[in-house]
Amino acid sequence: MTAARPMPHGFVWKPIHIILIVAFFQVLITLLTDGFALSFDEAMWHYIGRNWFRHGLTPYSGGVDNKSPLIFAIFGFSDWLLGVNYWFPRLLGTVIQSVGIYYLYLVALKLAGRRAGMITIVLYGLSLLWRSTDGKLVSLTETYAITFIILAFYLFLYGKNQKGYFLSGLISAMALGFRLSAGFGIAAIFFWALKQGGKKPIFSFCLGLMAGCLLLAGLARISGISTNQFISYAFLDNFGAGSATDHSVLSRLEGLVNGFFYSELLLFLPGVLACFLIKKKSALPGIWFICEFIGLNIIGIYARAHFKNLLPSMSLMNAIAITYLIDEYKIPIKPVMIILWISFFPKLLEPLVNLKKLLLPPSVRSSAFIPDDYAKKQMGLWIKAHTGPNEKVLVAGFGAIVQAYSERISPSIYFNATQTKMAKERFFSEVRRQEPAMVLVPASANYQAEVQPDVRDFVDSLVSKDYEFENSLNGYRIYGINKGK
Repeated sequence: MTAARPMPHGFVWKPIHIILIVAFFQVLITLLTDGFALSFDEAMWHYIGRNWFRHGLTPYSGGVDNKSPLIFAIFGFSDWLLGVNYWFPRLLGTVIQSVGIYYLYLVALKLAGRRAGMITIVLYGLSLLWRSTDGKLVSLTETYAITFIILAFYLFLYGKNQKGYFLSGLISAMALGFRLSAGFGIAAIFFWALKQGGKKPIFSFCLGLMAGCLLLAGLARISGISTNQFISYAFLDNFGAGSATDHSVLSRLEGLVNGFFYSELLLFLPGVLACFLIKKKSALPGIWFICEFIGLNIIGIYARAHFKNLLPSMSLMNAIAITYLIDEYKIPIKPVMIILWISFFPKLLEPLVNLKKLLLPPSVRSSAFIPDDYAKKQMGLWIKAHTGPNEKVLVAGFGAIVQAYSERISPSIYFNATQTKMAKERFFSEVRRQEPAMVLVPASANYQAEVQPDVRDFVDSLVSKDYEFENSLNGYRIYGINKGK
């Protein structure tokens, strides 16, 4: 008589299973949005990165944006490897983001156990996909900076010697290299370590941070990037009239209310408040949340992607609070997880809408409509087909997407309508000095509302004197230089 075959064990969910599911939805969302084209930010970084890798024009000499050379290098490498594309940086961002999800699980595991870790994966992973956190744009600098901050927290939390604390500081410097706003997450590590009362860990952490910053500065110097230009364009350009942070108090308040309280982020609020009452386990995530929330309001732009900085700490706080309730009231974990999946799952229709564009691409249009990202991509490809490789092209207004797909260089490092006093003066000077072969002027009312009058007047004066009207396509009036002038 044969022995009875043992019954198979039930399926056990592991962290990697949930992370892979989240990554699948992330890829689905990010590749089926924005009209199968680079977004505005991605186009800026691709343009600067391409000029760097393809033409030897270092950042801030071949194009200006207030970001770090690290993100330009990623997009420059993408262009060198595959040409103009939007999918490689987003797939790479998905991988980096998935690493961050896993290490946040390990942080939760250390603080409150495996159950809290699994809940953290669900909360953090799904909230990264929301429209209110710009989930479709996983290639943004926030993805890299936040992942490195999570790694720094992990290394500090699990660090048993000075080497671990030093590595935490070193990784923190990498986060700072992608975004200066990562300093608020770094401050959270510092204040939490200070609360623990360890002077030696803090010293080793700060030593690693300084070493990392010196390493990044050295790499920038070797690459030919000017320190003065970095300070001027990546830091000082963020402040003052016409800069990205130039918003009134009322505008800031509206941005906070609309971005947090009128979005899915409100789902986190009960757990955040509850976690502060569980004093034993709330110190680390609580300090992290407070520092990031202060940073969000100091910057005051309230872009959707900026709210991503709150997600790791809020996910930890909610996981701790939910785990406490489960343990206290003996609640079964399965229905709780089902409710969390339903509540936090992204509600996005854009991927479905964009499938129509894939199956039925829209034709080139000549009316003065507001072009979407796909139309701007088509406009850039049209320019590429109608200009020579060495001819310069000026796209007035916020035309980074057109500029990137045209594969033509702008006559000014300010290829996009940065409107600080310093930017405008240099833009006027450079365009006068080397007039482009083609000028594109947006025909929509948005151009009149978004671009300052003196910039518009300069462009109008330029085309009226030295250019001839040629065509009107995809929401742009196209002017070619008068060769007989």
